[in-house]
Amino acid sequence: MQENLISQDINKRKYYNQVKELPTGEKYTGMVIGGKHQWNYKDGRWDEMKVGPDQWTFSFNCNKYRIPNAPEGTGALNNTQFRWFIIADQQVSKLNANCYETEMKGIKFKVAHKRPHWKHWNYEYQNREYEDIIINFLEQIIENIKTRK
Repeated sequence: MQENLISQDINKRKYYNQVKELPTGEKYTGMVIGGKHQWNYKDGRWDEMKVGPDQWTFSFNCNKYRIPNAPEGTGALNNTQFRWFIIADQQVSKLNANCYETEMKGIKFKVAHKRPHWKHWNYEYQNREYEDIIINFLEQIIENIKTRK
C-alpha cells in the first residue's frame, strides 16, 4: 500500500517536471497550461510610497496558503524559489477613512525558478538575463494591447 502511494507521488512529480510542448513548439515545465490554484492570504502587508503624480512603488509580503491542499507528492520540491513578473489592474472603492474594498486582476509571468540544490536561477544556466526576460514579457503585453485597441 505504502509503496503504491510512493510510486503515485513519484509519477505526479515526474509529470510536473516533464517537458511539455505548446502547439507553437514552445516548451515549458511545471503546472499544465489551464491548471488553477486558489490561495488565501493571511496577515498580508502591502507597503506603498508615492513617487510621482500618478506613480507609486509598492511591496507586498505574506505567506499564502493553497486551497485545497496540494495532493501528496505533487509540484515543486520544498525550498524551490520562484520569481514572477506581475502586471495588474487594481480597482478600489473607499469605504471609510481607513478602509478600501480592493479588487485586482492581472497577468503573472514566470521569470525563473531555482531548485533547492541549485546555486543560480534557471535563466542563468541558459545564459539569459533577467532584464531581457522582462522586456520580452512587456513587449508581448504592449503588442496584445495594440491588437485589441
